[in-house]
Amino acid sequence: MWLGFGVVVLAALSYVPVFSRFPITRDFPWANLLLFAAAECLLGIGVYRAFAQPSRYRGKVSGSILSALSLGILGLFCYGVFYEARKIPSGQTALRVGQQAPDFTLAGTDGSLVRLSQLRQGHRAVLLIFYRGYW
Repeated sequence: MWLGFGVVVLAALSYVPVFSRFPITRDFPWANLLLFAAAECLLGIGVYRAFAQPSRYRGKVSGSILSALSLGILGLFCYGVFYEARKIPSGQTALRVGQQAPDFTLAGTDGSLVRLSQLRQGHRAVLLIFYRGYW
């Protein structure tokens, strides 16, 4: 049972630092889902042994708690990857290198409104920094 729960934690925590780096596992997290399936099988075997042979195997309470936690972790993982990840903007609409940014207005450091077109007047250089990601 404990091995199964450990694999569940590994499957949930390994997606971002390991599997999201490669397009084959980033676009659809099949490797993580396989790890979750293996973990649920291990947990199922452990819980079955605990309830079928209580004199030989202990862990009815801990097995039930670990199984519920594992299903919760799997649910949160699927919610984050399959539902929340769809809200991330597509990179297709992002500006490309050398492409002129559309005009916009923002508040300056003193609180007054500043337009990008005002900053570009007089052949002044304007540096725009775009951070990758979604917050």
